[in-house]
Amino acid sequence: MVRALMRFLGGQRPPSRALGPALAGGLFLLSGCGSGPPAREYFYSLQPEISVAPSAQSIPATLLVTPLGSRGFLGGTQIVFRTAEQPLQVQRYDDFLWEAVPGHALAEALIAALRTANIFAYTLSIADRARADFMLNGELTRLEHQPTADPPAVSLALNLTLVASHNRATRFARTYSGTEPTTASTPEAMARAFNRLSGRLLSEAVRDLQRQVPRLARDAAGRD
Repeated sequence: MVRALMRFLGGQRPPSRALGPALAGGLFLLSGCGSGPPAREYFYSLQPEISVAPSAQSIPATLLVTPLGSRGFLGGTQIVFRTAEQPLQVQRYDDFLWEAVPGHALAEALIAALRTANIFAYTLSIADRARADFMLNGELTRLEHQPTADPPAVSLALNLTLVASHNRATRFARTYSGTEPTTASTPEAMARAFNRLSGRLLSEAVRDLQRQVPRLARDAAGRD
């Protein structure tokens, strides 16, 4: 892996054991055997670029959106990467981190998009501590940088499930996944690619839920 990273860095050594190809842009040096000052940490915002339109019809019900669950490294803030040379090995950058846990950031973005789309009369988060007619749960299963792909890219996958609170019946379930190329070999370009990709997938999810409005409205009316 180190040889592959050094090729992308034009022969430079990566700044840390987990630094991806060309991400440092020559700004950092590898600290040998733990000597030298600690590496600076860089924090990036996961802000999905979502584009949705208001629904023609709104469901007279309350929706609770829970934070996306995640396992392993995805439950932390270190940005995850995977190389083409070692596709079975999931690794984390030492110096590049998300400012918030990704599952929480994605859920907050989804809540904002659902409110804009006006699919439900009320869309709530866990912090609202209110009862809801429907719950939208999900799991983040992949969120990783692929620095040695051709071209370099980011990858994301998540599951969403809409459940009726009164009987726990599943009303909607779907998996969303995709990749997005980075436009440059910099941490900023990587973060922007994550934001484009997550925005595209969450926009697709909101539009899918909009198509469910007539059926969900009948379900809500039937409980009145």
